[in-house]
Amino acid sequence: MININVYIKIKDEILINKSGGFKMNQDTNIVNLRGYLDKDLEFSHEIFGEKFYTTTIKVDRLSESKDILPITISERLLEDVNLKETNYFNISGQLRSYNKVVDNKNRLVLTVFVRELSICDEDDNKDPNNIFLDGFLCKNPIHRKTPLGRDITDLLVAINRPYNKSDYIPSIVWGRNAKFAKNLKIGDRVQIWGRIQSRQYDKKQEDGEIIKKVAYEVSISKIKKVEENI
Repeated sequence: MININVYIKIKDEILINKSGGFKMNQDTNIVNLRGYLDKDLEFSHEIFGEKFYTTTIKVDRLSESKDILPITISERLLEDVNLKETNYFNISGQLRSYNKVVDNKNRLVLTVFVRELSICDEDDNKDPNNIFLDGFLCKNPIHRKTPLGRDITDLLVAINRPYNKSDYIPSIVWGRNAKFAKNLKIGDRVQIWGRIQSRQYDKKQEDGEIIKKVAYEVSISKIKKVEENI
């Protein structure tokens, strides 16, 4: 049980919640995706004899572009699926984060942890990419404007899950919602709806070399501040 009332501040802005009152369950983190598995399965890790694999799923946008998103899936969910016959699936799960050391630096890595997997029709017109999150703002919003004057606000939202774990989800919100979000404060509980997007960018190395990188974030279409009854 989690409550927004009591926090311990660590480093500069990240907060950890320490008391009771907010019910944690999987309904605070819901992802639904539909698309093609984009590459072969790669072994990731094993827990209590259960093996987990990683791959990516290619999901259509409303435009002609696509999002290519990382997923983690248990061997148990693959038992009744023949990947040689089809690679087009409905996926339900949660967007999770973990820290990975890359070049002696901690890096936040995102993946969709798959809870359900089913074969689907490629002509299905349902929304192929949607996410709902219910969590707490754990860093001050960063507000800016595009060269054309459009408002953008970056958020980092902590989604609690059992066993004192949390997922930290980078999110971006545009326009009128960005003006609302820029006034949020650390510890505010928010609910957000949107989609997961992949975004390529160029990063300059210490030796001057430019390399291509991919960032993953939630593009928010709707955001709501939840008022707590204290």
